[in-house]
Amino acid sequence: MLDKALHIINGDSLAEQVKELGLSGETIVWRELLCEGPCTKEVGSNEFINLRQKFLKKAYDISSENYQNRFVSQLNKLKAAQDYDHVVLWFEFDLFCHINMLAAISFYLENKPNVPFYLVCSKRQKGEEELLPLSQLPLKHLLNHFNHKIELDKEDLEIASLIWELYCSNNPIKLKQQIKKSSNFEYLSSCIRAHIERFPNSRTGINSLERNVLKLVEQQHITSINQLLGYALQYQGYYGYSDSQMERVLNKLSMFYTLENEKLKLTQNGLDALAKKKNFYRDLINDEYYGGAKIYDFLYDSDSHKVLKL
Repeated sequence: MLDKALHIINGDSLAEQVKELGLSGETIVWRELLCEGPCTKEVGSNEFINLRQKFLKKAYDISSENYQNRFVSQLNKLKAAQDYDHVVLWFEFDLFCHINMLAAISFYLENKPNVPFYLVCSKRQKGEEELLPLSQLPLKHLLNHFNHKIELDKEDLEIASLIWELYCSNNPIKLKQQIKKSSNFEYLSSCIRAHIERFPNSRTGINSLERNVLKLVEQQHITSINQLLGYALQYQGYYGYSDSQMERVLNKLSMFYTLENEKLKLTQNGLDALAKKKNFYRDLINDEYYGGAKIYDFLYDSDSHKVLKL
């Protein structure tokens, strides 16, 4: 009988919710945003930590000390954990959480014994039009998710390890080939597809998420950058970006919109981008990475749904 759990939970907000459930076992809080910036397959290695610290300092002004205290300390706690007979993963349906989940599984399999794995993930509640994050569910619904957690088999874990390895490689073309793989990860295919569409569009140079932001400016009556941030967070689909991540997206797109007469409007560049009349690849190019792939070394062709290597 399974009664001693190791809970690996994506983020402090959800960890607080799970704590209120009064479940037995030890808790590890996974505090990272591995869907952005460079990664290597060996989670927790010196190379991995150095890459992440450098990126997070530059992008979000997160100090090395903060990173060590909030994330590396949890990896060390996970390594030291013992006296449990199964692992429960608590991760959301979005890309942000799924990339973290893949890394957590990979790290665990490299460092810990073989025990049963279970997944608690968001599901659409009866009568609701949209998926709600686990951290926003009433406790009774969260407990219901836990009581109906999904057992992951050996093949699921192998798929998770493979996709993490491919994410950390310089070949998103191979990663795209995994979209059609069947597994007990209900939202994994959607998350891979969302990730692939983050590469710059071959015709416009802006990606799917960036295009969605410009469409919000075009279609909604938005009176401030802060209001645009709220809309962008609400209508981002499977990405799961945080406030600070979305703020970076909006800053990157500043050439495409302007505030006139207390209303955000698209500039001519924004209109041209949405109409696919001009390619802004050279205006937006940078040296950042998604995992092991340099973002602007690849293009996404939305007509053929193919990833192209430059």
